[in-house]
Amino acid sequence: MQHGGDGPARDASSPEEPAPYRVRVAEMPDAERPRERLERLGPGALKTEELLAILLRTGTAREDVLAVAAQLLHERGGLRGVAATDLATLGGAHGIGPAKATTIAAAFELGRRVALEDGASRPTVTSPADIARLLHAEMELLPQEELRVVVLDTKHHVLAAPVLYRGTVSAAGGRVAEVFREAVRLNASKIALAHNHPSGDPAPSADDIEFTRSAIEAGTLLDIPVLDHLVLGQGRDRWVSMRERHLGFE
Repeated sequence: MQHGGDGPARDASSPEEPAPYRVRVAEMPDAERPRERLERLGPGALKTEELLAILLRTGTAREDVLAVAAQLLHERGGLRGVAATDLATLGGAHGIGPAKATTIAAAFELGRRVALEDGASRPTVTSPADIARLLHAEMELLPQEELRVVVLDTKHHVLAAPVLYRGTVSAAGGRVAEVFREAVRLNASKIALAHNHPSGDPAPSADDIEFTRSAIEAGTLLDIPVLDHLVLGQGRDRWVSMRERHLGFE
């Protein structure tokens, strides 16, 4: 179809329309900038990207800090995805780098620890579902296997849930003693274990079962029972309790 002399017609191959205009932080009135809004209104009034921008402090030569924060949230699928991203990957994201990545990781870790600091509000573990509620959302998106040790007091309150290692359970030879290090330090009554399968399939492997069996034997010697070992997959309610399936808990 021929067009008149008003210039070439746009077709399906034409570039997309430009993204909506975003006001840069430097162009905002002082009172509307994220730091000033937090001081005036409190952190609860800020959007997630604004809070993240405060941690990042600066953007890039071409993008301001709010744009960098928004892009990171988009690329990682939201705040939970950012929290689940390992340090190296986070540091390699656009506009982040190692220093900003460590700041973000530290902020998430402080948030996790504050939830455990007040004894009256500490989570209680009385079933495998309690362990899944505590860890599944955080661990299901991790790009590599991570083993957590849930340390419990005599009333089954969670004292800590540290990361023991990242890697694979099959590569855990000689590390069983490390499972109980934090439990001994905190004078804990018992522990539970949990690790994720990045494949998404929570079916325990033969190595998972053997590792669990070794941990149970070590716990018996230390008088710190292992209550359970959960394998966490991807998706709602995709997890397996090895105790319920009598895997390693014969």
